[in-house]
Amino acid sequence: MTNWDTAFDNMGHVAGSAELPAFWAERAQAYRSRTAGIETDIPYGAHPRERFDVVLPEGSPKGLVVFVHGGYWMRLDKSYWTDLAEGARAKGWAVCLPSYTLAPKARISHMTGQIAKAIQTAAARVDGPVRIAGHSAGGHLVSRMICDDTPLHRSILDRIEMCLSISGLHDLRPLLNTKMNETLCLDMEEATRESAVLHRCVDGVRFHAWTGGGERPEFIRQAKLLDMMWSGLGVESKCTIDGDHHHFSVIEGLKSEDADLTQALILATK
Repeated sequence: MTNWDTAFDNMGHVAGSAELPAFWAERAQAYRSRTAGIETDIPYGAHPRERFDVVLPEGSPKGLVVFVHGGYWMRLDKSYWTDLAEGARAKGWAVCLPSYTLAPKARISHMTGQIAKAIQTAAARVDGPVRIAGHSAGGHLVSRMICDDTPLHRSILDRIEMCLSISGLHDLRPLLNTKMNETLCLDMEEATRESAVLHRCVDGVRFHAWTGGGERPEFIRQAKLLDMMWSGLGVESKCTIDGDHHHFSVIEGLKSEDADLTQALILATK
């Protein structure tokens, strides 16, 4: 029988992971202090966590990248990840990093709606194509943006060229068997509704599931699963298992304009 708490325990399987949040926060703050063109705490709703930051390139943006952070829908916020905007920013893209209300104050289905509002608000500020990416829980949230029941307006969907889910969770039903569900408060109805693998993908959006080869096996399974489901339904979908990266090192490529991860996000066109 699968031990689902162990299956999802990323921090327990990466040495030194307890020190990572402080490291991320310090690194992101240093990036903000030395980088021009960063606008912070732009509201997209009334809740205090309905805020996003925008990192602007030099000159007019080629388009908009939205990056949604992880933390199992329970931890962290936009301020930990500002430096991950650098790869896309250096290539001429504006990058939006939203926060959202965390569990147990909000259900996952509510977070899905919040991310849609954030994308729509940011897209009204930046012209051109839109690319969406997210890590872990953020990978779940961006994949939900291109499901058949998406809360996004059609006008925004028509601008989205790529959805990149990095170590995302796409089948939430196993989480019902974890201790963290005491905080997430998922039931089978919501877990089913919020699982991208149980939806069709909207037409015209490319999807890329990206995960590290050193991830917990459940994350690799879920990346492969959504790619198989959606490619079988005619979606232009791809799955990349990136070397031996673990759950926290796999997103590092977003900081470099030349990294394969950044290229996968910004080079795709309809």
